[in-house]
Parts: sequence; C-alpha cells; structure tokens
Amino acid sequence: MNLEGKTIGFGMTGSHCTHDEALPQMKRLVELGARVIPILSHTVQTVDSKFGDAADWLKKIKEITGEKIITSVPEAEPIGPKKLLDGMLIAPCTGNSLARLANALTDGPVLMAAKAQMRNQRPVVLAISTNDALGLNAANLARLLPARHIYFVPFGQDSPEKKPNSLVARMELIPETVESAINGRQIQPLIVEKYRDLIS
Repeated sequence: MNLEGKTIGFGMTGSHCTHDEALPQMKRLVELGARVIPILSHTVQTVDSKFGDAADWLKKIKEITGEKIITSVPEAEPIGPKKLLDGMLIAPCTGNSLARLANALTDGPVLMAAKAQMRNQRPVVLAISTNDALGLNAANLARLLPARHIYFVPFGQDSPEKKPNSLVARMELIPETVESAINGRQIQPLIVEKYRDLIS
C-alpha cells in the first residue's frame, strides 16, 4: 500500500469514544506517504469529555500531521474550487454528521469539506460511529450506501446486546479503504464483525 504524494482530508466529528481508534490511523496515513489535512467539527474543537480535553486532541493532531487544522466553513470551502484533496475521510462520522450529509446540510467545516470534495467528483470515505445506525438513522445510511463518490470503512455492530442499533467502523481498515476509494473501489466485505469475540 502506497499513498505517496496523495493529499487526504481527515475530518473528525464528535464521537469522542472513538478518537483513540482514529488517531493511530491518521498517523498510519502519514507514514504511508500521504499529506493529511485535519478538518475538525466544532464539537471536536471545543468539547472536553471523559475521553480527553479538546486542547489535548488538537495538540496530538497537529503533532501527527504537521498541518494547520481547518476549523471553519470558510476555511473548508476552497477545497472545492482549488481541488485540494485526492480523498476525504470522516473518521469518526457520527450519526448527526451522517444525517446531515445524507440531506445535503453543510453547516460545519467537515460537512463543507465533504460537499466540496463531492463537487469535484472525488471520493469521500465514511468511518461511521453511531448508536442509531440501525434505528432512525438507517434511512440516512441507506441513502448514502449507493451514492456516487461515497465509500465506507467496513463496519459492524459493536455491542449487539446492549446497543442493538449501534454500528462502528473498523478504524484499523481506514488506510486500505482510503486507497481503494481513491482508485474508485469500495473495499469488501463492507459489513463485518466489529468485535469478533462476540460471535459464538
């Protein structure tokens, strides 16, 4: 696998519990030769949670990428006309962001970056992490699955007994999915066990 010379937008939204899984993949993309441009939702920029303070996440992201973080809609908008990205990733992609993308709402930097990327008919990769993907958000997931230029990191139920509507992407498959998406292919299989030890 080689992403040398590719520029990847790495959008992060507010599924704070999966940030620890997403950041090592950001580092892997850099190690594979990609230039990684971080794009953060307002929630990621400002919310302190039990999973870490916002300032600490921002510091880690800057250390990994060495790039200026895109933090606003105006900063994200030039991605379209300037064709800045070879691929755009949203990891984690919350149910809120999934719903907004499916309904063409661009009220934040991550969604604006995705819209700008799709304007150029270039790939947008979603690594979902949402408690209601098999609930009310299932309609939005279904709308995006066949959409042109939208690709998914393989996902599965992370806690079928306690959270039966929840789906989470296998974050460790981000680099492979991004490379396949840049080449116009959806990595397979798409639906996988999130945690194999749940399967008897």
